[in-house]
Amino acid sequence: IIVSSFSCDSCSWSNTEIQSAGRIQEQGVRYSLADMNREVVKTDCASARIPELDFEIPAFSQKGVLTTIEGIIDRAVAGLEQDQPTRRVRDQEVARKIDEFIGKLRQLKEVSSPFTFILDDPSGNSFVENPQAPQRDEALVVTHYRRSPQQCAMLGLEEVDAKPPDAAEDLRDEVLQFNTNCPECNAPASTNMKLVQIPHFKEVIIMATNCDSCGHRTNEVKSGGAIEPQGTRITLRITDPSDMTRDILKSETCSVEIPELEFELGMGALGGKFTTLEGLLKDIRDLVEKNPFTLGDSSTPSRTGKLQEFIGKLQEIIEGKAQAHFIMDDPAGNSYLQNVYAPEEDPELSVQRYERTFEQNEELGLNDMKTEGYEPEAASGR
Repeated sequence: IIVSSFSCDSCSWSNTEIQSAGRIQEQGVRYSLADMNREVVKTDCASARIPELDFEIPAFSQKGVLTTIEGIIDRAVAGLEQDQPTRRVRDQEVARKIDEFIGKLRQLKEVSSPFTFILDDPSGNSFVENPQAPQRDEALVVTHYRRSPQQCAMLGLEEVDAKPPDAAEDLRDEVLQFNTNCPECNAPASTNMKLVQIPHFKEVIIMATNCDSCGHRTNEVKSGGAIEPQGTRITLRITDPSDMTRDILKSETCSVEIPELEFELGMGALGGKFTTLEGLLKDIRDLVEKNPFTLGDSSTPSRTGKLQEFIGKLQEIIEGKAQAHFIMDDPAGNSYLQNVYAPEEDPELSVQRYERTFEQNEELGLNDMKTEGYEPEAASGR
């Protein structure tokens, strides 16, 4: 992000704004929080809500800001108070109601009653601090989601249809290519897409982008099949450096856990990946190292030391110097970890099937999906 700060010595007015210096992310992000003491990066396309007060700051109504939740509330109070003297003259009833609402907002800062703060950013560039990083934050719920057509239009994005409208032939032996922009330097690049059959599993779609200008490479994996009837929980006991060479498919709906490090990677983070176990662990290491609140001016010695200790332990696992359990939990059942003994059983690998909870079905959009009995009653009468 780019932080711009302004202050006036004459009238003491000051202002701080941010602009996103990176690209729009592949998915939108929604943060739900029940705690005040957090730093927040709020872009100008993000909306903020407090459901308990039916209060919302719409997208593009404020400039981007690097602040705290208390600072966002103070900014909203200042905006409501700005025209109150005029309202008291023109419409005392409206001014009285706004004064009451301002009082409720100020009471939130005292945390006299619990409330929920929701930050929703379709661009995926907003961020809420996790003081427990790299451990999971119990007070913070992070949800990554696919943008709607309306949100894409709001951000000025156009959906790319990689498949020609008249393409009816089998795509398994064909590599499709479509034009895009490099996520790093924004130069024109091309993305290749192919349907691949993973042995002893299912078909997946692999998309790879190579930039000739800056050399950046990226790949993403999408499930080529339906959501499985049951969720899958895969547990691998890492006991040998050769385990790092196992192929791994992590879908967008899969979460990752390493109990020995008290580490958990939520759904949507890192997206879909088809790589090796070593490659995924290195991606996790890079993700943790790039935490914006542990770098530069935002970091503290204690937080940095804690992070370096975690990275050191993770590196020992990658190098095969430490044993650990690697757990993949995918409610959609579309993730895979290679069984090197196939078709025999792997003594270090266990795969459990389980029934999804109502909340997991809700996240996957299955609760409102009707696959039977959706025909009109008139049709059924015939």
